[in-house]
Amino acid sequence: MQSLLDDYSEYLLNFELLLANSTEHQCMKDFIHTTLPDILASIGSGESILNVMGVGTGPGEIDLEILKLLHEMHPDAKVENEVVEPSDVMIKKHKALLSKTPGLEYVNFTFNEMTAVEFEKEWKTRNSEKKMHFISMIEMLYYVEDPEATLSFYRSLLHKDGKVLLILLAGECAWARLTEVFEDQMYKQGTVQNLTTSRLKCFLDSKKIPYKNYKLQSLLDITECFIPGDKKGDRLLDLLTEVIEFRKTASPEQKEKVMKFLQLNSQTVNGRILFDCSAEALLIDA
Repeated sequence: MQSLLDDYSEYLLNFELLLANSTEHQCMKDFIHTTLPDILASIGSGESILNVMGVGTGPGEIDLEILKLLHEMHPDAKVENEVVEPSDVMIKKHKALLSKTPGLEYVNFTFNEMTAVEFEKEWKTRNSEKKMHFISMIEMLYYVEDPEATLSFYRSLLHKDGKVLLILLAGECAWARLTEVFEDQMYKQGTVQNLTTSRLKCFLDSKKIPYKNYKLQSLLDITECFIPGDKKGDRLLDLLTEVIEFRKTASPEQKEKVMKFLQLNSQTVNGRILFDCSAEALLIDA
């Protein structure tokens, strides 16, 4: 079986299907607009320039929501925003989004087309003393070899009252359990696809690093996964298992086990089969 991560264009198509058929982005936006305002108001008080960083920003929608909110909390401050994103496709989408969003004169964007680890090396060569007031790391730590070390580096960049916003799958959600149960059979080596906030919370607790956590309830409609030959269902299965053409290339035994897991760990609402893909947000102090 070939990993979906080996075909980036295919991965993007399937990921966009995830967003279209789940409440993931909406629950993140709800969190940003209900919980984050007070947090953003508490950082960089009275400063004329706020330093912000987005690591693994994708097309930039969520980070742009945060920037707008930050501006509402600090209307007189300019914002220096470092964007760290390895995908040329995503950076182009990010820039296209900015080009059609008016009123961003208060932000200066610097785009870094590189991975989080590459940027860490780049930053160290700069010998920069700049400190960040806010860093977003949304669903990107799955793709580094040492999540704890990467988180520690970016946290070290924080201003004394700065915050890191980290979002990952919640440890108790069904998708997290799926990756744990089938990790050895399907998920690509070199990534940490079974990474959840549970592991990161254990790390933060062991280092006595203060943080607050917030559950982001999200459901994915996987009804079509149970319809043989349905193209949408096939793509969603590929995304959940991270296998290209999972239904065609997996053994009958593997398919049976995965489908049984999905069936037993889903709920049916109004005839639709919904799979728990809830995330958790961690707001981590400097």
